[in-house]
Amino acid sequence: MAANLGDGISEADGGPMRHIPVMLGEVLSALAPAPGKTILDGTFGAGGYSRAILGAGANVVALDRDPNAIAAGQAMVAEFDGRLALHATRFSRLADHAPDGGLDGVVLDIGVSSMQIDEAERGFSFQRNGPLDMRMSSSGVSAADVVNRAKPGDLARIFGFLGEERQAGRISRAIEKRRASEPFVTTRDLANLIETVNPRKAKDKIHPATRVFQALRVFVNDELGELARALFAAERALKPGGRLVIVSFHSLEDRIVKRFLADRSGRATGSRHMPMVEEKAAVFEPVGKGMQSATEAEAEINPRARSAKLRAAFRTAAPPGAADLSIFDLPDLASLDKLGA
Repeated sequence: MAANLGDGISEADGGPMRHIPVMLGEVLSALAPAPGKTILDGTFGAGGYSRAILGAGANVVALDRDPNAIAAGQAMVAEFDGRLALHATRFSRLADHAPDGGLDGVVLDIGVSSMQIDEAERGFSFQRNGPLDMRMSSSGVSAADVVNRAKPGDLARIFGFLGEERQAGRISRAIEKRRASEPFVTTRDLANLIETVNPRKAKDKIHPATRVFQALRVFVNDELGELARALFAAERALKPGGRLVIVSFHSLEDRIVKRFLADRSGRATGSRHMPMVEEKAAVFEPVGKGMQSATEAEAEINPRARSAKLRAAFRTAAPPGAADLSIFDLPDLASLDKLGA
């Protein structure tokens, strides 16, 4: 997911940008790949992490829901002659692709890739006019479906929570009024309406549509729910000593990872509703000193790294906890299934 908006700005407002794997050195250090190990790369993309892990001698199981990434990755599959398995699927299903003995590592780089941003026909960026799509898997409910069908109140919650857009209500009401006479079809169409409702001021660092586009992309691809389910899947798929490494770009994503690791840390827990403290065995222990950010030097070279946060932990021998989504306090938003009906 691209934004606190340091990352989202460069992707949505900037020009074409070669995809560079973010915090690669830190990722490899946390994963510790080596010959005989099997690492799952849940966000294959252009294969940057996978190639580096393979270069360290480990085998890789890679996943991506983008059919373009799967097609482009076949050359790498052939190049590594059996050491790389590439599957078209969501990373929330990663446990389905783990070997019987479990995984030695899982790495996830959360968010949209620069290749997707650069393809106008995918509809991720308003700087490259194209269909209002934003689907990573190229199937299911599109951003146009959401904008043209969702109730104004639902749109306001999507824009407000997932995009932290302060003018969410005004923008949603303007969308409702306009779509009554003409549906939204293209990225530029929606961006122009937003700019009319919320004109760009001289002090603004980003285009007025940036936060709305971010929110739509996150909602259409259920990015927060996918991440939460992927963490539970990794918990089941990692063998004792296996390592979980997550690189995120937005405070909402990082909060989910942080809450998961805190819940699985074995520390005593309780709440204002249940004051009784419960002792639990630690399922994950931290690798390193906690959250890491990209270095200033990397951020200068690769703008996508500006807002990157890395968290890593290793799996203990304790049994996995319950896959209870309530620990993440995810927002109650409109149903994608109903919008696609």
